[in-house]
Amino acid sequence: MFEKLLSGLGKSLEKHGLPYMIIGGQAVLLYGEPRLTRDIDITLGADTDRLDDLLAVVGDLALKPLPEEMRSFVKETMVLPTLEEKTGIRVDFIFSFTPYETEAISRVKKVVILDQEVHFASPEDLVIHKIFAGRPRDMEDVRTVLLKNPGIDVPHIKNWLKEFDQASGKEEFLRAFEQILITL
Repeated sequence: MFEKLLSGLGKSLEKHGLPYMIIGGQAVLLYGEPRLTRDIDITLGADTDRLDDLLAVVGDLALKPLPEEMRSFVKETMVLPTLEEKTGIRVDFIFSFTPYETEAISRVKKVVILDQEVHFASPEDLVIHKIFAGRPRDMEDVRTVLLKNPGIDVPHIKNWLKEFDQASGKEEFLRAFEQILITL
């Protein structure tokens, strides 16, 4: 059921010219170990001024937007949560156009699913997203991805986490990553 939806997302996002990458649990399934996930998280390389293009994608796939005041919700949160009612799969579209996200989208891994190219975050960028999220499950996902992908570009991850630490005025992201590295 996820394959059909992922393939449809890839096709429609391409058709409407929206750069994107699949992050979260679906990307963990690609690079890590099987785990239960009931959603699809997609980072878009676009600002909310592309909402109408995204709504065309939502329409193509018969997804139901979840917020009642959708436009104001998207402007406020930069997220459009939707639901495929037939399967109960939630699809969250996250608007982003930061230099990091732009670079990450340029580094996607293209995976063919049901004859359609689908763009997944690279393992490095998945790790960065997971460290940034910081929940215990995310930290376990980071560990798994690192173990299953021995050629991962650790300096790339450290450079971006260091930038995020500097931008936030804290030193938590790089430290969290290094703590995981010493346990491998």
